[in-house]
Amino acid sequence: MIDKIKVIVFDLGNVLIYFDYSRINKALNKIDNGLGDRFIKIYYENYQVHKQYEKWELNNDEFLKIMLEWCENKIDAETFKHIYADLFTENFKTIALLSKLKENYQLVLLSNTNFIHQKYGWEKYSFLKYFDKLILSHEVGAIKPEEKIYKAVENFTNQLPECHLFIDDIAEYVYGARSCGWKGIQFVTNEKLLSDLKSHNILT
Repeated sequence: MIDKIKVIVFDLGNVLIYFDYSRINKALNKIDNGLGDRFIKIYYENYQVHKQYEKWELNNDEFLKIMLEWCENKIDAETFKHIYADLFTENFKTIALLSKLKENYQLVLLSNTNFIHQKYGWEKYSFLKYFDKLILSHEVGAIKPEEKIYKAVENFTNQLPECHLFIDDIAEYVYGARSCGWKGIQFVTNEKLLSDLKSHNILT
């Protein structure tokens, strides 16, 4: 039986772009010895702050106030924004699939992300032109695997749940999509993604 997939929904981080928080650590350590180590430790110990910002439960000013305190007020807000968002590199092998997939499918980007990462980090990438819509957690007010964010995609595509195929590197988020009636692929490697897309009759 051939899947009736009409929409392919891509996660962003570690699927289309890789991110490396150690770059923040290194940049802050250059400003003051050990500052990056201390910042990253606090950041991960209080990761709920990150999630609150992704859901826009904290706005930019509120988030930045916390971040600058964690940086011991040794940098200003503008410097922090650039350091905080300088952690992305493109996954060119997966990006190369987008133009071909666009020929036959509606493409949607679904990401847990935040305003600073978008504005100062990944918004510059040209591959975004292939997507019909960007569904972003800080704009929707929900994060994966909450049902609300998957429904935001359906509200845009106006397609039945089973017409959506979701690709994400985090199993929990793929399960969240499947619980909404979507099909799902967990991204592990570029090579496995190709194989999985072929199994869904999307690529030959």
